[in-house]
Amino acid sequence: RLDTNAYLAATASGDFSAKVWDAITGKELCAFPHKHIVKTVDFSPDSKRLATGGHEGLLRVYDLSQSLPSSGKKPAGDKVVPLVVPQNPDKKITVTKLSWLDDNTVIAAGADGNIRFWDVSSQTKDGHLVQTLTVDAEVRDMELSYPSNGKTILTVAHGTTVSFFDLTDGPTSGKLVHAHKMPIHFRDEGGATLHPDGTKFVAGGSDLWVRVFDFETGEELECHKGHHGPIRCLRYAPDGKTYATGSEDGTIRLWKTEP
Repeated sequence: RLDTNAYLAATASGDFSAKVWDAITGKELCAFPHKHIVKTVDFSPDSKRLATGGHEGLLRVYDLSQSLPSSGKKPAGDKVVPLVVPQNPDKKITVTKLSWLDDNTVIAAGADGNIRFWDVSSQTKDGHLVQTLTVDAEVRDMELSYPSNGKTILTVAHGTTVSFFDLTDGPTSGKLVHAHKMPIHFRDEGGATLHPDGTKFVAGGSDLWVRVFDFETGEELECHKGHHGPIRCLRYAPDGKTYATGSEDGTIRLWKTEP
């Protein structure tokens, strides 16, 4: 994941760590050790903090001002004490995706189908649960986007459905706008991405096809074949002219929005 200015990159890893890199040079800047697989990371909009989550069932928030090397000082990622927020105090729930809604709110999607909004401002020592949105299956993918119509839309791929929530009014909002059934499932892989103009979305998952759908009706508009394995991830370019798909076949393909 890149930060807002694309100067920093963060990676989640199966080696029980999250790392921050210089996105220009590729140099590793610091590493944050965890006790299990890290599945997701995201920078705060101001690039001052990094949120991580994974199989431990914990949301961690690191202060990068204390972690990154500066003025000749060595990185101190392994010594920084993060804010730690359990998703459920009674049982461990894997955190599958994270997104910052604003500089104080982290959206954490879980394997239990719950999407939790956490206030992680400096005023909250342990994180405060603002609200929870619920879908019918484990969240496989989650994208926060700002279409040209002025809305803030959360796109969620889960089970056999892509759902869209309106978050325009902030962390206490979350009206379900659409929930479109898909001809594929997202149990093991896949996701969805909304076009910047908010009129269509791309989804891929359990089969080899990349499909484009109408945002309002869910009607399938296009179907493309090019991958030789299930689709793992998809994202539109910021200008909406192309989109990228990644597959288990080991390739990333770029597609024109208007062939």
